[in-house]
Amino acid sequence: MLDADDLNVFPVDAWIQDGVEWLAYNFRPLFVAIKWPVESLLRFNETVLQATPFPLFVVLVFLLAYRLASLSVACFSAVALIVVAALGVWADAMTTLSLITTAILICTVIGIPIGVWSARNDRVWGVVRPILDIMQTTPTFVYLVPVVMLFGVGTVPGGVAVIVAAAPPLIRFTNLGIRMVDKELVEAGHAFGADRRQLLWEIQLPLAVPTILGGLNQTVLTAMVMSVVVAMIGAEGLGLVVLQGLGRLDVGRAAVGGIAIVLLAMVLDRITQALASRKPNAKRKAPFASRFMRTLFFSRDREEIKSEEPAARSV
Repeated sequence: MLDADDLNVFPVDAWIQDGVEWLAYNFRPLFVAIKWPVESLLRFNETVLQATPFPLFVVLVFLLAYRLASLSVACFSAVALIVVAALGVWADAMTTLSLITTAILICTVIGIPIGVWSARNDRVWGVVRPILDIMQTTPTFVYLVPVVMLFGVGTVPGGVAVIVAAAPPLIRFTNLGIRMVDKELVEAGHAFGADRRQLLWEIQLPLAVPTILGGLNQTVLTAMVMSVVVAMIGAEGLGLVVLQGLGRLDVGRAAVGGIAIVLLAMVLDRITQALASRKPNAKRKAPFASRFMRTLFFSRDREEIKSEEPAARSV
């Protein structure tokens, strides 16, 4: 009788092992080049955050949250940071925050252009979409294996894993936001002589900003979750605090790290969520797209009036 184990005739595990080793040996300069910007930005962010005095950092976060969100979010952010400091894990929290900010910056630089390109080219989206499906359905622990073999262990390889895991939501939401722009506005822009660059910067991107910011919020949360997982490959921060507590059966230490992670994640979520759902104030009701369309219409009307003036004078 046919047994399921009888079909196990392909050494897939050996093929994957040999393939990763071949990549690590033959493309070492490429992986060093990929690692360098992540390492440089991560070290810079960590140095700045660790050197910022605690009261000054709390005040800056309070003002930022008040400016981008609301007074209640600002007060919650300040209280959450004070609680994190009271738990005795402030330095670890700043390391985790530097890891997250580095991942967010790089994901933004990479994800938004790819999302725009995918939205404007169906063939590109046909290639990018299955890659994103694989990246988002792959368990987080599986990311650690190729990262360790290609980049080593430590905080910087952990940052690479965080970037890879957190980039897909921003790419998807950027693509969705561009595609959801009203077709009539795009057609009107074409009719009045706007080129592809003007359509993108003056119509599509301004109207897609809320959706893109929603993707940024998901990227932040994914980066926060992944920053804890990468502690298994030596990444420092709050994730390492939790991992050390579990390894030593120190429930209190693990709980302290978990509470700090939850508070930090809630602060980042509230600020980015408020930024995504923020409505323009009365002084800025007209977005770039509206101003662009008014410019097109009024400039066209002025040109038609100027062209009709000589004919009227001759009559």
